[in-house]
Amino acid sequence: MKTWSDYKQNIKDNNPDIATDVEEVEEISRLVGIMIQRRHFLNLSQRDLAEQCGIPHSSIARIESGKSTPNLTTLVRIFDKLDLTLMAEPRK
Repeated sequence: MKTWSDYKQNIKDNNPDIATDVEEVEEISRLVGIMIQRRHFLNLSQRDLAEQCGIPHSSIARIESGKSTPNLTTLVRIFDKLDLTLMAEPRK
């Protein structure tokens, strides 16, 4: 396999349950990436953002490092402080 897309297609062809997990991880990673970019754009430290959200600094650090997946309430709270909006769209 040459690319990540080739690998994902192989997984989809051979194990649909794992393919769903891979897609979920990619979507969470995309959201966390947006969160990190916005935090940097606003020149906020992880500690600053955590204080504004009323959550421990370690929670922001674990979310950004991929060691923890935020629940929806936490993600909305973080996005609100970063002036971001979560949106749902039909899949293409």
